[in-house]
Amino acid sequence: SSANSYKRRSGCFLFGLKGVVLNKIESGAPTAMEWVGILSRYRDPSLWRSVFEIVVTALPFLALWALAWAAWYFGHGWISFFIAVPAGAFLVRLFMIQHDCGHGSFFKHRALNDWTGRVIGVVTLTPYDTWKRAHAIHHGTSGNLDKRGTGDLDTLTVREYCALPLMGRLRYRLYRNPLVLFGLGPIYMFMLRHRLPLGWTILQWRAWISPMATNAALAAVIVGMMWLVGWKVFLLVQIPITLIAGVIGIWLFFIQHQFEGTFWASEGSWNIQDAALQGSSYYVLPKPLAWLTAHIGIHHVHHLHSRIPYYRLPQVLRD
Repeated sequence: SSANSYKRRSGCFLFGLKGVVLNKIESGAPTAMEWVGILSRYRDPSLWRSVFEIVVTALPFLALWALAWAAWYFGHGWISFFIAVPAGAFLVRLFMIQHDCGHGSFFKHRALNDWTGRVIGVVTLTPYDTWKRAHAIHHGTSGNLDKRGTGDLDTLTVREYCALPLMGRLRYRLYRNPLVLFGLGPIYMFMLRHRLPLGWTILQWRAWISPMATNAALAAVIVGMMWLVGWKVFLLVQIPITLIAGVIGIWLFFIQHQFEGTFWASEGSWNIQDAALQGSSYYVLPKPLAWLTAHIGIHHVHHLHSRIPYYRLPQVLRD
């Protein structure tokens, strides 16, 4: 179709607040493979910058959490629901640090990346090692029609959708409904999907280690916090923050690869560089929101070279 042919001629996709803008790759520009070599100069993380990023993310989150608790303590609990919005945004930013740790891009040493990611995973309710494996598969299969189903959103081709029985089509449309995807999705993800290994991994004992270790640490934190502030106040503060962060996170993950003209190809014609440049969006956000989301909107660059720390992605665009 003309849409598909235009997709093949197009480069990265730019999403602005006023719609979608396509940035065509000019003739003679570097190939996708050449871009990988060019981007390698940005991959080395800075220890002090990484520590700074943790501090300026964790401290505001803790301060906002304490402020939400204080609102309940002094009898103005309704204020905590407004505080939950920025607190949820900082929780998303903590997850983005965990995300970079999973790629081995936040620190130079693997152990430091992994243990930082595991600790943050208790706060984000995400078993780090399990998520890390699934996310690596996502990066290695994004846009591949023959390798869907791990670390991504369920997506069918038109032919596959039309071949489904009526109930199958209704189930798929219900799954893709915004109220389900962004409303029930975070509840399912954090209350069930991240608590137990599901699917084929349930039979592998190693797949239980990360969720159970995270659950044990999470249980200890929850019990401690309930003892400290009371179970009711703890839930009234934490649940809104977690749900808001979950909605933001799922929306970001959705818009990064689900857009008109995105890249899909069968195994024989798929390659990771084209999938990165043509199948990952550049989501243009105002600078404060871009900072809060750790510049994950520069997703085409991230997929092309995932070892670049998020705080160097804007420099890639400037250069």
